[in-house]
Amino acid sequence: MIIHKKITTTSQNGNGATTRSYAYINGKPHAIEKGETILKFLKRHLGENPVPTLCDAPNLEPFGACRVCSVEVALTDGGPVKTVASCHTPVAEGQHIYTNTESVKKLRKNIVELVLTDHPLDCLTCEVNGNCELQDVAAQVGIREVRYPEGKNHLDREKDLSHPYMTSDLSKCINCYRCVRACDEVQGQFVLNMAGRGFDSHIIKGMDTTFFESDCVSCGACSQACPTSAISDIFESKAVVLGAEKTRTVCTYCGVGCNLEVSHVESHIHSIQAPYDAEVNQGHTCLKGRYAFSFYDHPDRLRDPLIRKNGEFVKATWEEAYDLIVSKLNSIKETDGPNAIAGISSSRCTNEENYLMQKFIRAVIGTNNIDGCARVCHSPTALGMQRAFGTGAATNSIEDLKHTECILVIGANPTEAHPVTGAKLKQQAIKGKTLIVIDPRKTELTQYADFHLQLRPGTNVAVLNLMLYYILKEGLDDRKFIETRTEGYDEFRREILRLNPDELSAVSGVDKELVRQAALAYARAGAAMSFHGLGVTEHYQGTFAVQLIADLAMVTGNIGRPGVGVNPLRGQNNVQGSADMGVQPHQGAGYLDVTDPEINKMYSEFYRRPLPLEVGYKIPEMFDAALKGKLKAIWIIGEDVVQTDPNTQKVIKALEALDFVIVQELFMTETAKYADVVLPGASFLEKSGTFTNGERRVQRVNKVLDPIGNAKADGQIIVDVMNRMGYAQPDYTPDGVLEEISKIVPFFRGITWERLGKNGLQWPVAEDGTDTKILHQESFKRGLGHLGFFKFEETEEVEKYQKTYPFILTTNRNLEHYNCGAMTRRTNNVKISTEDVLWINPADAEAKNIKDGDLVCVESPRGKVDIRAKITDGVKPGILSTTFHFPEIMVNDLTSDVMDSEALCPEYKVVSVNIRKARNVTGRMVKKGALR
Repeated sequence: MIIHKKITTTSQNGNGATTRSYAYINGKPHAIEKGETILKFLKRHLGENPVPTLCDAPNLEPFGACRVCSVEVALTDGGPVKTVASCHTPVAEGQHIYTNTESVKKLRKNIVELVLTDHPLDCLTCEVNGNCELQDVAAQVGIREVRYPEGKNHLDREKDLSHPYMTSDLSKCINCYRCVRACDEVQGQFVLNMAGRGFDSHIIKGMDTTFFESDCVSCGACSQACPTSAISDIFESKAVVLGAEKTRTVCTYCGVGCNLEVSHVESHIHSIQAPYDAEVNQGHTCLKGRYAFSFYDHPDRLRDPLIRKNGEFVKATWEEAYDLIVSKLNSIKETDGPNAIAGISSSRCTNEENYLMQKFIRAVIGTNNIDGCARVCHSPTALGMQRAFGTGAATNSIEDLKHTECILVIGANPTEAHPVTGAKLKQQAIKGKTLIVIDPRKTELTQYADFHLQLRPGTNVAVLNLMLYYILKEGLDDRKFIETRTEGYDEFRREILRLNPDELSAVSGVDKELVRQAALAYARAGAAMSFHGLGVTEHYQGTFAVQLIADLAMVTGNIGRPGVGVNPLRGQNNVQGSADMGVQPHQGAGYLDVTDPEINKMYSEFYRRPLPLEVGYKIPEMFDAALKGKLKAIWIIGEDVVQTDPNTQKVIKALEALDFVIVQELFMTETAKYADVVLPGASFLEKSGTFTNGERRVQRVNKVLDPIGNAKADGQIIVDVMNRMGYAQPDYTPDGVLEEISKIVPFFRGITWERLGKNGLQWPVAEDGTDTKILHQESFKRGLGHLGFFKFEETEEVEKYQKTYPFILTTNRNLEHYNCGAMTRRTNNVKISTEDVLWINPADAEAKNIKDGDLVCVESPRGKVDIRAKITDGVKPGILSTTFHFPEIMVNDLTSDVMDSEALCPEYKVVSVNIRKARNVTGRMVKKGALR
């Protein structure tokens, strides 16, 4: 008899002995780890498939529905055995586990035979033939025939093909519950369930309806989890396709940075799945990442350069386009100087491409007139956090949600705009962690929130000051952290305690007692973590609001450890990266000050050209300069400024005032229509490089296909122009440009293409390749964290126009679409979300005689639009909300020139408007192209 044993080993640091416990697999001892199940124990020692399974999945909790994974367990060698499901039974010290006894094999075979009696035996024509887990398990347990006679079955169940993406054929369902659990545990949507009992048990969607009529958000988690083809999608993502290859890359949409596994055959994308070993998304993604890829070969894709001749676009060769660009830029530079030229780069492009674009503008043109949407949307984040901490990036990782006790979400709607992170936030709230939401709208997360502070748009500073007031008043500030890690506390405290809580409550529209309770919940938590989005930054006081969020973290000691921190949610896939690369007029690559003579000298020596010392134009200043005749030419990459920038008519006038406009795009966007030269760029599927997600994670983007038609990788286009303008730059390769970046950007010092591997690295990365999960653990980059007080001020927009335009319109995004919608409107997403709609409170709708679905005329001091009404209590009376995804509406005809007082970020979130039921609708809508 083998006696179970404990083996004592000396730990590596020499501080004593540690005890390791062992269990036995088929008679051989193996070390066990705390908290693991028998199945995990077996996988760790025997490989990925030590026993057959059907209800188990890598991203789901143990469940024990199928019992196919059963093993026998004894407490002593040769002792009595018990049959248990290995997937949910904990492994224990001294257990003897037998994986393939005759009785276990007989049990498994019998279970699978019973399943097959109620399953179609049409394997050869089934879409998952060759990739069906039931098929594999049947073979593994030795099924050659089904011994049971034919009886009652469910083979007559009808297919559900109602949805633009999701499909189901529940005649093939084996009742493993994996789809239900994926919907619950991964997405947190609770759409799928099991109804009926015994033989009548069956999967239902919502209240037993279709996929399309249910609350399904099309994330596809159920389809990926399903071991058969009972739930699938229109792309047949689990099908084995002859000649298909799989390439791992990173999603092109939001700043979460989901990893994708793209199945493709030559120039055709077959489907996309989410890899389970991805640290960012662990086998999950949203409908945009998984399904909204068909834009890549849409008929509208730009396939050749276009040159405007006699008011019309004419197809041209690359040589013709390059010759015109070089001639025009050289002429303007010589006649009007380098500052008459500007560039707008793209947060949809790779780090390497953004780096090259800012290098081109600075080193080749000789100006700092470079900007992009990263600075436009999140400049208050960068500036505010740099002022507070010295670094303008997320302090922690999304992984820290597992370690936090309290979550503050302010000015963000992550379940729609950052769906995978939003699902994780929702899961933590469902598990009982305190959730505070500060938002003028009832978002999905507010359903799970302990506190929803539904403030008036534009009053973030007032509410944050009120939270700080109660924290200090109740003595919940962390004096030890404040004394050792911060400066400015005494003045900050004095000013905060002078505030009048009643005034702040009145101006924000939030009950002060509710704010007090939320503030105390945040301060008393052992670890509190904040997330903010564009609902914080896109305001007149955006930078100050970010600094106050930093104040909240510092006064409560919620910085520099797991489960805490200040974490901006980045809107586009590479907002963080484009800012890191220097796509801003005041800071070069690595956030270094372009006006500092020493830094200027370093840049000039590195680029082998003298660089300008003065700060360049920000995007709003570019438009002003164009209207004044100071700016003559602009090169815009991947940014539809006409549709997405505020005050659309002003933007159009600015573009029309320029002598030369270059637009580099995937489609003929609203902005491209005003170009002199249109260059066809490459989608994320057609090039390689890196994206940096919202948690500072630099990840490899791997080319899947060659660029469509005669399109080129955006980096190569920039390099071609650089060389033609006399600056020697090697052809675009991601590893080559990344190596150059690592020599000039300090926090990229240890990044190489090879080191990034599958899951990337979080900057700063040391020369030896060690990355950083949590910032500011010992000290801040600026030394001591700065505590600053900022008094609430009303935006000029409201002060100037509230009497004539009494409603406040705030803009946002929805789940199905992305920014201007150029990509998502060319996928089946447009069948789910068909138009922009206007949220109106029922009281306001009744007062204006507006019914749900009516077209409403919304008018601001800049213009008017007609948009369909959605009557909802999701907004308070006096507040309106809409998206800006459809060019037929052009919502930014309404938005203003008001900007953040510090960073010049446009104030998209507060627009003074008036509303009425629309008149003469048909004529206006046909003219705009909305009715076709």
